[in-house]
Amino acid sequence: MKGADELSRENGALQGRLSRLSEANLLVKEILDFETVLQGVLDSARALTGSSYGVILVLDSSGQVQDCLRSGMTADENLQLKELHARPIVERLSKSSGPVRLREFYSSSSQGMPKFSIPIPSSLGIPSLAAPVLHKDELVASFFLADKEEGKEFTPEDEETLGMFASLAALVIVNARRHQNDQRARADLEALVHTAPVGVLVFDATTGAAMSVNREARRITGGLHASDRKVDRLLGELIMRRADGREVSLAEFPLAQALQGGESVRTEEAAMQTPDGRSLTVLVNATPIRSEEAEVESVVVTLQDLTSLEELERLRAEFLAVVSHELRTPLTSVKGSITTLLDPSTSLNPVETLQFHQIIDAQTDRMRELIADLLDVARIESGTLSVYPKPTEVVVLVDEANNVFQSGGAKHTLLIDLDPDLPRITADRLRMIQVLSNLLSNAAKHSPETLPIRVSASREGSLVVISVSDKGKGIPAASLPHLFRKFSRIKAEDQESETGLGLAICKGIVEAHGGRIWAESNGSGLGTTITFTVPTAEQDEEVSPTRPIQRSARSSPQELKDRRRILVVDDDLLALRHVRGALSKAGYAPIVTGDPEEALALMYEKKPHLALLDLMFPGTDGIELMKEILEIGAVPVIFLSAYAQDQFIAQAIDMGAADYVVKPFSPTELTARIRGALRKRAGPDQLEPFVLGELVIDYFTRQVILAGERVRLTAIEYRMLVELSRNSGQVLTYEYLLRKVWDMDGYGDLRPMRTVVSTLRRRLGDDSDNPIYIFTEPRVGYRMAKADSARNGNGRTSCNHCQHLTYI
Repeated sequence: MKGADELSRENGALQGRLSRLSEANLLVKEILDFETVLQGVLDSARALTGSSYGVILVLDSSGQVQDCLRSGMTADENLQLKELHARPIVERLSKSSGPVRLREFYSSSSQGMPKFSIPIPSSLGIPSLAAPVLHKDELVASFFLADKEEGKEFTPEDEETLGMFASLAALVIVNARRHQNDQRARADLEALVHTAPVGVLVFDATTGAAMSVNREARRITGGLHASDRKVDRLLGELIMRRADGREVSLAEFPLAQALQGGESVRTEEAAMQTPDGRSLTVLVNATPIRSEEAEVESVVVTLQDLTSLEELERLRAEFLAVVSHELRTPLTSVKGSITTLLDPSTSLNPVETLQFHQIIDAQTDRMRELIADLLDVARIESGTLSVYPKPTEVVVLVDEANNVFQSGGAKHTLLIDLDPDLPRITADRLRMIQVLSNLLSNAAKHSPETLPIRVSASREGSLVVISVSDKGKGIPAASLPHLFRKFSRIKAEDQESETGLGLAICKGIVEAHGGRIWAESNGSGLGTTITFTVPTAEQDEEVSPTRPIQRSARSSPQELKDRRRILVVDDDLLALRHVRGALSKAGYAPIVTGDPEEALALMYEKKPHLALLDLMFPGTDGIELMKEILEIGAVPVIFLSAYAQDQFIAQAIDMGAADYVVKPFSPTELTARIRGALRKRAGPDQLEPFVLGELVIDYFTRQVILAGERVRLTAIEYRMLVELSRNSGQVLTYEYLLRKVWDMDGYGDLRPMRTVVSTLRRRLGDDSDNPIYIFTEPRVGYRMAKADSARNGNGRTSCNHCQHLTYI
């Protein structure tokens, strides 16, 4: 039987344990700092068991040691501890359900177990105790005690004490991890709210005081108060005028009452006003947060600043006003001229009548250009802008854009600086000329006529970089990001009362080619440089259009190679089937499609010898399609249409059609018309070269040779020379050339034609006063001397001594 002193000691020890456990529990409840609490648990366990050393190894989710807490060790022993490896014993402890004595643990280990050290700087002979720290059977840490006082062995009470503190440590670690996860989630949420592009405010429903205001909300309200006033104070003074006219003052009413007992506000436009009259329009959403008793505790309000949208609406209104003005001005001139011409009481001489007709012609051209720009912008915005790129020489594009620029009456000197080894680029010729022409025109408008405009091009990797620079007004740095927008923020007076669509169209065209465009300027009065990139052509052969080609009924490649290829475009599937059967029976290779866009792609891909077109298509018409087809290849075009009126037939023939067949038609008639059209206009692969003195025009290779040297011509110059040479010995009237070369209606400005003829003569070394190749018939047109060969390029027998002329 135990004596009184022994019982007293045991009671004292028990009270000490209880006191330590109570202190540890208080630490867990009152202190949130993870390491402080866990260190207290470790110190208490070491003190209660009389151990010299204590260690807790905290593990992460993968079982690796994440943290190490120590108790009772000197600085040198802490350093020594870093060199010890406890991973094997931690793995073995994970299989234990309670505390173990390490001596017994080692003796029960298998012989093949690798050597390891416990994380305590002492030998294995000293008393040591270890326990796994488990949470729901998952090992979250390992608890070690060693070197009991006076070399004694650990008692069962010590094991029980370690087990209790291990459970307490598990609770500490799990709670700490939950707290860390909660803190991390809260921090992420706060970061999301504070960096959101929408203003977020949380109000106390009872007082109306702002409990939380994010960064965007402070920015939105920043313009409504002075810098020395707090946002929270401002919110108490704000009056919000809602869409229905109601006013909400946070200073006078609790917000919950202002929202009529917790109603939600969905995307409502409201004006925020301050007592001194400043206001801002915002889009408001408000949602009440209710308690478990269904009472409104707080209200979350989101604000979206509508300033940028209002600015966009203002710019759109200004743009519409400018477009209306640009259309109304030429329309007024046209109306006035027509009224004067139709007035029977007005007596006009021929010169005055001609002037009025020229006014009408010029102003309608201006309206047509404006409408074309608007259509291009619409196509760009809807993603339907089509480009048909193929390998093209940069020098040819720049030269042709220069001709367009000069023919428009430009007086600026153009400095062209192109690298001599520029590769060909993959570009739609007409679209790229449109870009260069717009940039040159823009540079001319904003720089004095005495200062030159510079065009340069160089290669950078797989791109060609083209720049147009002027030394004019320059652009402020703040306006550069908005320069290529449809509704530009550049002042209206800087746009010189024009729509400002040119640069927006340039951006759309360049990006459709896979390039990019940007502007640089050192400021007002220091000029501007606009640069864009275009991909280089990796191969010499022509590339397919960028638009995907839809599936259509086509003949086999061998048929297309062996027979004459006829492109048939009609949105009537029955008509397509009828025409395809007639063509196949007659020995032709039909290429049929119902899509006008695919027809242009097939022109590049299959190179047909003739095209059969319907007159009307959804969204376009056959005349416009014919113009685009003739830009790709000079093939005969025959219209197949149910419209038999004379005006439709005359319009088609005047615009360049080879023939017009009215539906319904017989296969015999159709094939006869096709044979006639093919005879009248032989394809480039059938024409013999035109030879006149030292001049040779090879239609097949599209090369012009003068005295053994190749002459580089722009596309418009080449078409003009081909038309003159194919009709050598005949006078081609101005009207005829406008229709055939410029695709115009036969009446227009002759200055571009005269510029092209002048450039041709210069390139061919021809003297206008004593010409060898190209002759001028005053007030009529131009003709070209007959070829030296026995047969000229049209297959007609010619005689260089014949003096009679035929007029076309």
